[in-house]
Amino acid sequence: MPVARSMVLAAVFLIPLSVSVLGAQADPGAGPGVAVGAQYDSTHVYIAPGDFDAFVNSFVATFGGKPSKRMVSTVTPTPSRTEFQAVITPVGVLSVFAYQTPVPFPFGQERTGFLVTDMNQAIKDARAAGAEVIVEPFKDPIGIDAVIQWPGGVKMQLYWHFTPPPKNPPLETIPENRIYVSHDQADDLVRGFVRGFLDFAHGSVVADDKYADAGEIGRPAETYRRIRITSLFGNVLVLVTDGHLPYPFGHELTGYEVQYLGATLNKAKAAGAKVLSPPYTASGRTTAILEFPGGYIAEVHSLAAR
Repeated sequence: MPVARSMVLAAVFLIPLSVSVLGAQADPGAGPGVAVGAQYDSTHVYIAPGDFDAFVNSFVATFGGKPSKRMVSTVTPTPSRTEFQAVITPVGVLSVFAYQTPVPFPFGQERTGFLVTDMNQAIKDARAAGAEVIVEPFKDPIGIDAVIQWPGGVKMQLYWHFTPPPKNPPLETIPENRIYVSHDQADDLVRGFVRGFLDFAHGSVVADDKYADAGEIGRPAETYRRIRITSLFGNVLVLVTDGHLPYPFGHELTGYEVQYLGATLNKAKAAGAKVLSPPYTASGRTTAILEFPGGYIAEVHSLAAR
């Protein structure tokens, strides 16, 4: 099976778009939405069983927090078995899967899992915003799940609990889900995913930089377009590029904000992680790329002092 694939929401950088598209915000008359909070939304990480302990221990040693009790269960609508563990940290939540059977399609392609207040309403809202339900609602051991796909192929899992979920503390910082798209795909993605996600999540575009410093993605002295979205589901970063990305850029699907990047990198290295891309400073923040045991790749950044 694939080794340590992270599945997360989206960061997208786009070619020039009309003001009317990027100026679109959530419709305040459309109701409160179905999001619960970013502390209940997780990046999905698929990892080999033999790497489970090393990965979870390294991630927690780097960012703090604690893992849930590990379990073995069926979390798909068709027969399968996986080890599962949630990892709750101050900078973001993981759902870690280590399948003992082949992974049923399309699981493993979803980027994230979002807790919703009402599954029926969530499905209705997602369809109204332009998403396709590619796995219709099904029961798992503790609730109901579904998988949706936005124009451009961005996949997300929705879930709802039969009983109130454990109360997770608010996150200290909100992770950003990073999506890389091509220039050819950008127009369709903006019309479909970005505008649709804004409607679904009641989010807003907080920044649109048409000439962001491409040193952030391993290409200093060049520029690219970067769009930042925020919502109760969490942050989304949209990156539009020509696809000429030096390794490891494009493999990271989630970015984590920390207070002191240097100290975090030292803790990560001591816990068995590797720095794949050293710190680079631009646009008021310093960013680096880490690879954890098992192959999970993540961006980590700290903001300049204000």
